[in-house]
Order: sequence, then structure tokens, then C-alpha cells
Amino acid sequence: MLVTTDFLIVGSGIAALSTAAQLTGAGEVLILTKAERSEGSTGYAQGGIAAAIGPGDSPALHAADTIRAGDGLCHEAAVTVLVTEGALLVGQLIDWGATFDRDATGAIALAREGAHSVRRVLHARDATGREIERAVWKHVSANLSPRVLTHASVTDLLVEDGECAGVRFFTNDGTAGAVRARATLLATGGAGQVFSDTTNPAVATGDGIAMAFRAGARIADMEFVQFHPTALSVPGGPRFLLSEALRGEGAQLVNADGDRFMARYHEAGELAPRDQVARAMVQEAQRTGRPVSLSLQHLDPDFVHARFPLVSTTCRRFGLDLARDRIPVGPAAHYLMGGIETDLDGRSSLPGLYAAGETACTGVHGANRLASNSLLEGLVFGARAGRAMRAERRDRRRAEPPSRYGSRIPDAFPDNTEAVLEEVRRMMWQSVGLFRDRPQLEQAVTALTDRWTDVARHVTALPIRAEAWKLVNVVLVSGLIASAALWREESRGAHFRSDFPARDDLHWRRHGCQQGALGRVSESGLNR
Repeated sequence: MLVTTDFLIVGSGIAALSTAAQLTGAGEVLILTKAERSEGSTGYAQGGIAAAIGPGDSPALHAADTIRAGDGLCHEAAVTVLVTEGALLVGQLIDWGATFDRDATGAIALAREGAHSVRRVLHARDATGREIERAVWKHVSANLSPRVLTHASVTDLLVEDGECAGVRFFTNDGTAGAVRARATLLATGGAGQVFSDTTNPAVATGDGIAMAFRAGARIADMEFVQFHPTALSVPGGPRFLLSEALRGEGAQLVNADGDRFMARYHEAGELAPRDQVARAMVQEAQRTGRPVSLSLQHLDPDFVHARFPLVSTTCRRFGLDLARDRIPVGPAAHYLMGGIETDLDGRSSLPGLYAAGETACTGVHGANRLASNSLLEGLVFGARAGRAMRAERRDRRRAEPPSRYGSRIPDAFPDNTEAVLEEVRRMMWQSVGLFRDRPQLEQAVTALTDRWTDVARHVTALPIRAEAWKLVNVVLVSGLIASAALWREESRGAHFRSDFPARDDLHWRRHGCQQGALGRVSESGLNR
């Protein structure tokens, strides 16, 4: 199967749709997604989208909070773009029909979340991502009518004469194909599934980052993985996200004796930056020898259930009342600040290839993302990528054989794929998680490099099935994260080294880049 189009978008979340919205009238658009179009991280985003639209707020104040949370490593030009264009684009979302919660006067109800100095988070109860996705998809469908191919697993990029010419993919029935496009955007989301404990959906396996790295593109800041402090922690249950908005509305973190403890670890208490809250929770559990919980018992039960219906319903499935019970919580991998290195218009180091959203790295989040800036990032930088793609003049759509794989994908990979995957994910959680040190990181890098050597030969030599591609990408992205974490000998933001516990601006106020060889880290173009 050979498909040609003007613009190819891989992914279907907010970054992908924001890009597509800019391509109306510019040519044919094809969207590929490896599951249903609603299965990405956007639809799982509970808390909201941050924008400086309220009284007493400003883009400058939003920028200051973002930079403070980024712990000295934010690309300030990217932050300026985020907060200024973001406020305008959120207004456009409302014009497109996005329905956000309003207060008794009819004004947009703004919530406050960790590390924000004012209330600036727009929300649709606790399903904000789903509402934004609905509104943007409705707008795109009405004005662009893109072709959408679901259950299409993109495996790698077509690279010709040093430029990206499209992608190779296969469908869930095993049919292989290729897409040739004038410009290609990767908006494939994050990589939380490289860890055993994560709030991310099953599709978040770092596919875009892995295929871009294999194609020779630069990857940046992979050591910075944000661990959300409050994921539901019940035996046999999913690591379901308990939104930061809960703490923004007054939820308290308590130890097994019912005592609030965050004030001992940070002056901002429960509203401290996520990395510090997550580490404090682990330290408190270790200090007491018992787990910690989230409590809303002091709040009005009717308000709690009305404000957080999705969280309330999920807790009820496990025999818990969100308003009346202490909810057992623990940290889980949530968001990747690193990714495919891009400029402010989504261009990667590989001509013809663009990236936006969590799979990209503009440096806007620095070492730690400010709460509710992720949907905003996808909205803003997706739109900028779309405008840049419109200006792409090279035509890469000439015909060629559809794929090196032939017409169908047979099985040709070790049978223990799932066991190896679980082994890698457990190792990442234990050795490359909230607390890191050289011995554990060196052991992880060695193990992952050996594992990559083993699986990489299948990428170039044989066609493999979907489960095996997941392993290939998880192993590669895990190796990139572990190598970057070993390289950065300091603690900053979401990256904490117990053997280098202090922030070191003299030597490490810089971004790292990985390109070409697993394990090699050099200075990133984001530093210039």
C-alpha cells in the first residue's frame, strides 16, 4: 500500500489537531493513529489548561511561574511564545465551542494548581482534555475534512537524501504500507509506558522519539521525566491519575496517622512543584514505614463529587468515597519534558520532519513542567508547526516501492516479548525513577544497551509484529532516558541524583542532546 499526501500527521491529540487546524486550504492532510483517535494522552488530561486570562494575571506572571518550575533550564523564548500565544489560542478554543466550567456570575471558573501563583487553569470538571479534543476535532472536521487512518502503527521514517519523505506503517490486520508527504509531523505523545508505574495510556511508548532517533534526528533533555505525586495506589488497580486540581481545591496529603506532612518538606505544602511533592511523599512513607494518602474529608462532599465526577466514579469502583475516605496515593511516571529537539516552529534537525506536543522538546518546560502547561504546549506549538508546514515547498511525494517489508507483516520476533518488556519497565522504575545514583544508572545503561543490541537487529533485518515494535521502542527510549540521567551529574527539577543532590548551575545549566549512538550525550542546540 502506497499513499501520497501533502501533509502527514502522526497522532491525534491536541498537538496533532492544532497542527491540522492550520492546514485548511493548504492541501491534502492525512492523520495516522495507532489506536482509536481518542486514545492518546489528551483525552486523559483531567486538570485543565493554563492561560493568563483572569484578573490579576498576565503572560509575564505565567512566564515567571513556568520558569520557576523549570528550575533554571527553560528556553525563555519558548516560554514567551507559550504564554502570549497561549492566551489568544485558548480564546479561540472557546470560539470553537469548548465548554469550560463557569462560576455563578457566568465568568470562566479558574482553578489553581501546584507552583502557580494565581488561579489560571481553565477546566471542564475533571475531563478537560476530552472536552478540548472534542471541540478542536469538530472544528477540524468541519473545515478541513482530513483523511484519518486508525489502528495504523507507524514503524519508521522514510529518509531520502538526508530528508524525511514520509513514514512506513502497518495496519492491525498486518498490511504494510508507506506514506509519502511534503511535510511530516510527529505528535505521538509521551513515553510513560517505559516505567512500570505510570498514569499514561497504553499507547504512550515513545514511538515518535524512537523512530526520529533511529532516523538520525536530535533528541534532547531525556533525563527529565516528571513523576506525578498522586496516582491511585490500590492493590490490583490501575495507576489512575488523581488530578493536581484536587490539591488546588484544598485536598491534603496525610500520613498514616492522619497528619499533614508537606510543610516539613516545602514551604508551599501540597502546592509545591510536582517533583518535590513526589519525593516528599516517598520520604514520608519511608520515615513512617507506612503509606500516605490524599484527604478531602474537610471539604463539602457535594462540591467534591460535583467538581471531580470522573475521579469520584473511579474511586467508587475500588470501594472508596473520594469525599469521605483517605485515598491511597503514590507517585507514577506522568510526563516527559524531553523529546525530539525542535525550534519554535516545530522543525526538527531532520529536514521535512516536524514534531509538537509531548514528543517534542522546545525546552519550554525546562527541568520540570508547570501543571496544566501540557495541553497549552500542544495547542501553541502544534499551531506554529502547522503554519511552518504550510510554507514547506519541497515535494517528496514521488512514487517508490511501498515498504521494505513487502505486502504483509509476518511474525518474526522472540516469543518472550511481553516478559522482556515487563523486565525493562521494572528496571526503569527501580533504577531510573524518582531517586537516581551512578551505580544503578550504570547498571541500567549497560543492561539496556545490551538489550538494544539484541532487538535492533530485528528492526533492520526482519518484519516484526506490533507487540515487538512496542518492545523495540520502549527499550530504545529507556536507554536514552537512562543515558541522559547518567550524564547529568546534578539534581535539577524532576531529575534527582542522590550522589549529586545539589543543583549545579556552573557546570550543568545546559541541555543535553542524543543523536546517532545510544549512550552518547553532547550539548544540545537548545543552548544556543
